[in-house]
Amino acid sequence: MNSAVMLLLVALASWQPLEPGLDLGTFIAPQKSQHGESKVRILRIDPNHFDFRVLNASHAADGQSKTAKEWLYSGGLVAAINPSMYQKDMKTSVSLMKNRHHTNHPRLSKDKMLLAFDPKPGESLPSVQLVDRDCDDFNALEPRYGSWVQSIRMLSCKGQNVWAQQNKRWSIAAIGTDTQGKILFIHARSPYSVHDFVKILKALPIDIARAMYAEGGPEAQLAIMHGREVLEFVGSFESGYHEDDTNVAAWPIPNVVGIVRK
Repeated sequence: MNSAVMLLLVALASWQPLEPGLDLGTFIAPQKSQHGESKVRILRIDPNHFDFRVLNASHAADGQSKTAKEWLYSGGLVAAINPSMYQKDMKTSVSLMKNRHHTNHPRLSKDKMLLAFDPKPGESLPSVQLVDRDCDDFNALEPRYGSWVQSIRMLSCKGQNVWAQQNKRWSIAAIGTDTQGKILFIHARSPYSVHDFVKILKALPIDIARAMYAEGGPEAQLAIMHGREVLEFVGSFESGYHEDDTNVAAWPIPNVVGIVRK
């Protein structure tokens, strides 16, 4: 990407401080989507101000899936996003997902990226990080963190776009980290192939270091509690399933990753 395009992206970027340690960025993607506004919204989270939680319908008292917005209220969260895709039972993640009090899915899949948080007492570790199994020793780290969420790697620890190109496109929710160790909750309603979306993330002035796919299509959502207002972003398009930009309602989802103030 040439310097003129990058300067234009910086000019079009808008970071809105929400509170200490929390900023919402709105970016125009350098590649226009066939649907919608081609915007990418990124919640940038400083782990010095926020702790992370994974909440599950399989552990909730009512046993019910909820929209990300509803999870904010029921879990006392400041923000919430999809953590990973889920199975046909509408509750169980497709890959490893657990915290200290509940295991939603006990088995490690072949997927390469995991979000780790809640270090156990006495551990000198980052409070939250994206672990890439090709660069990091998962077996050594696994007993040292209380919470794990596994999903599909998008941008590797070596800065590589590891998602093969394909014709299918989705609205996308993803989780990333930047070069300063901040966590990025990423949402795009306008659909892209995942390969193209990784290229977009690398092109944006967000210093992204790693990223993992969380969800696609109408289920992809991000909700943020800002004062008395809730900002809610929902997906719509999914190739072969919901091929339009008409969905306006958040769908109930069984699991979320969220944040709470320290």
